Amino acid sequence: MVEDDHEIARRLGGALTEAGFVVESAGDGETGLLLGQTNDFDAVVLDLGLPLLSGIEVLKRWRREGRDMPVLILTARDAWTDRVDGLNAGADDYLGKPFQNAEVVARLRALTRRSAGRSSPVIERGDIVLDPVAGTVRRGDQVVELTARELKVLAYLMHRAGRLVSQAELIDHVYSLDETRESNTIEVYVGRLRKKLGKDAIRTIRGLGYKFA
Repeated sequence: MVEDDHEIARRLGGALTEAGFVVESAGDGETGLLLGQTNDFDAVVLDLGLPLLSGIEVLKRWRREGRDMPVLILTARDAWTDRVDGLNAGADDYLGKPFQNAEVVARLRALTRRSAGRSSPVIERGDIVLDPVAGTVRRGDQVVELTARELKVLAYLMHRAGRLVSQAELIDHVYSLDETRESNTIEVYVGRLRKKLGKDAIRTIRGLGYKFA
């Protein structure tokens, strides 16, 4: 999230975290540009009226450099020309201020679904069904109780079912930059998920990472 209004950043960041997102924040265009250049984010919330470097310029540079993560623009500018400029610069969605946090959450979920090639918010793999909106997991007719962190690990692996996911990639998408990051905690969460979902649900590719069956 690249937003220079501290109160908006605080409230929206809290809502996104509560919804299960791991949020990194920048308060100016230059810092936001660097974060987007050096991290593989699933989506970006980008304000246009930023200090040091405008949101439009940040977006244009990302796109020129091949950074293709979905971008949702937030702005107080209400002219239709600003919306056109943002979309033409490579934005995927546009929302004016003031806004409801719940709408930003819903739009980000839709953007990440589309970027993963899915239309339904519910993820189904075999007999395992994850509903990220409700925060629930079922295996067959059985409800599976997961902690918030276990749910994040499972959701990321299910989004990328069939693909190899390294420990480093999982850590980046489960922990924020200011949290303590330890690779052995990922092993613990994967072990717990296997106990709850079945040992064959998640494969370990030794030395490389994990793959959801």
